[in-house]
Amino acid sequence: MTYRALLLTDTPEFSAQVTELDTLPEGDVELHIDYATLNYKDALAITNKSPIVRTWPMVAGIDAAGVVAHSTHAAFQPGDAVVLNGWGLSETRWGGLAQRTRAPGDWLVKLPARSSRSPGRPKNDLAPSGGGSDVFSEPGAQMSPRDAAAIGTAGYTAALCVQALERHGLTPADGPILVTGATGGVGSIAVALLARAGFEVHALTGKAADHAYLKSLGAAEVLDRADFAAPGKPMQKERFAGVVDVLGSQVLVNACAQVKRNGAVAACGLAMGMDFPASVAPFILRGISLYGIDSVYASLARRQAAWTLLAERLTSADLAGIAHEIALSETLPAAEKMLAGQMTGRFVVDVNR
Repeated sequence: MTYRALLLTDTPEFSAQVTELDTLPEGDVELHIDYATLNYKDALAITNKSPIVRTWPMVAGIDAAGVVAHSTHAAFQPGDAVVLNGWGLSETRWGGLAQRTRAPGDWLVKLPARSSRSPGRPKNDLAPSGGGSDVFSEPGAQMSPRDAAAIGTAGYTAALCVQALERHGLTPADGPILVTGATGGVGSIAVALLARAGFEVHALTGKAADHAYLKSLGAAEVLDRADFAAPGKPMQKERFAGVVDVLGSQVLVNACAQVKRNGAVAACGLAMGMDFPASVAPFILRGISLYGIDSVYASLARRQAAWTLLAERLTSADLAGIAHEIALSETLPAAEKMLAGQMTGRFVVDVNR
């Protein structure tokens, strides 16, 4: 049985095209994929702008959401709705921009049900802590594969960042949280998650036209990225209780220099560079903490907790304002648009059209 997939090849030269395949990767769970996502990392791989792919040929896509078709894994049965991301997808393992795939069941997360449980009463040390009101809807309804794709690796990474700040002990009473790269996938979801928990969110962007978008997600203030891009003093005015950073480089340095005493920074990206030309001053004189967020190989417990948080704080209506649906055949031009900085929110890919 053949299926359609976005296949990347490197012989005789690089190409990316939607084609028919008749083989699947190894794994004890077979999925019928409903939706995938186009992430920044996917865009780099699809356009061959960065050496993401390490095994050729490669089916692109670091996300997949759909339904179990066949399983020999004890935890999964046909019909289970699941999400798959990380674990080397689109690098060393065929990814999710396809109609079908197979994967080890230990990599999959069942889509959680919506919950009315307050984030102020965590179930365990991986669950969110801190203040906030019950703004969740659809209690008991399961998150759909489309919503899971709208969240994708970017949103799941945002949840891991928010959990790191909340495990650190930050609450809305401690002051505002800065989110850099706020119009992107990670930033958009981070703004929404923090705002739903009652935090005052300051969103950093270089896109003046997207201020209204960020305010619609819950941002209280929108800041100009240019104000953080140039080298500054190692210790600057204390402004933020915490930071979610996806940019790295000088922006991360200036953000750290403006974090309040005993605050925290969750760093998960390098859109502006891998360098970190910083001073140790904020860390040893103000006692701030820098948490590195690895979403690719996070444990199953952390993954489940992150997806539970996402189900609790985001509704389908929230995601509708973030996600833009495209067909599998539209991923190439969409990737170019993303890399050109012309994208706000998330691209959700309907792999069956």
